[in-house]
Amino acid sequence: MRKSHPIRRVVLATAATVSGVVLLLSLKPASDPAAASAAGAAPQQTAAGQESPQGGAQAAGTGTVTGDVAQTQYGAVQVRLTVAGGKITKAEAVQAPKGGLSDQKTELSVPKLNQEAVAAQSAQIDAVSGATYTSTGYKKSLQSALDKVKASSGASSGSSSGASSGSSAGSSSGSSSGSGAAQARTVTGKAVQTQYGTVQVRVTVSNGKITKADAVQAPKGGLSDQKTALAVPKLNQEAVAAGTANIDSVSGATYTSTGYKQSLQSALDQAGG
Repeated sequence: MRKSHPIRRVVLATAATVSGVVLLLSLKPASDPAAASAAGAAPQQTAAGQESPQGGAQAAGTGTVTGDVAQTQYGAVQVRLTVAGGKITKAEAVQAPKGGLSDQKTELSVPKLNQEAVAAQSAQIDAVSGATYTSTGYKKSLQSALDKVKASSGASSGSSSGASSGSSAGSSSGSSSGSGAAQARTVTGKAVQTQYGTVQVRVTVSNGKITKADAVQAPKGGLSDQKTALAVPKLNQEAVAAGTANIDSVSGATYTSTGYKQSLQSALDQAGG
C-alpha cells in the first residue's frame, strides 16, 4: 500500500493537470465574446457613420418646392416638385379641381401633366384635351415652383448678380444670364373703365414671354359676376398662349374683354420698356 501511494499521487496530479488544461481551453472562447463584441461594434459605428453622410447629401442635393395656388374656373390647382441635381425628379398636384365631372378630368389630366413636367423639365408642356382649365392652372403653379427653385439656387443667383454688376467686357454667357434674370418681372397694366366696371390686368413676363396673366380687377355684381367668371379665365389663357394683347373677345362679355385687352396692352408696354 505504501508503494502504490506515490503512484496515486502521480495519477491524481496528472489528472488535475489535464483537467486544468481542459478548463483553460473551455474558458478561452468565453474571453472571445469581448473581442467579438468589439468587432460587432465596428460595423454599427460604420453604419451610423454612413447614415449621416447620406442625410447630409439628401439635404444638400434634394429639395421639395410647392408652387403658388392657381385659381381656375373649376377649382384651385397647386403643384409640388421634387428637384435633385437641378432636375425635376417628381411632380405632383397637391390641389386639383374636385366634385362632379372635375373628378374625372382631374384623374385624366393630372397624371399626364405630372409626366410631362418631368419629361420637359419646364412649364412648357401641352394642355390635356378636355381639361384646359386644369392644365392652365397646373402650368401656372408649375412655373411658380420653378421660379422658386431658381431663386433659391445660390449658384444661379450668384452668377446672375455677378454678370449684371460686372464690367461691360464680361463674358456673353454671364451677360445673357443676367439679362434673363432682369427680364423676369411682374407688371400691372392701367385700370380701364368699362360700362360695367373697372378692368385691370397683371402679367408676369419671362424671357420676352407672358408666363402668367390675371385680372386684379374685373366687373362685379349681378350678371357681371357670371360674365367675369366666364370671361376672365379664358382671357388669361389666351394672353399666355398668344403672348400679345391681340386676343379674341369672349362672346357675351365684350366690354370686359375690351377693357382686359387695353389693360393687357399697357402692361406689355411697360414690360417692353
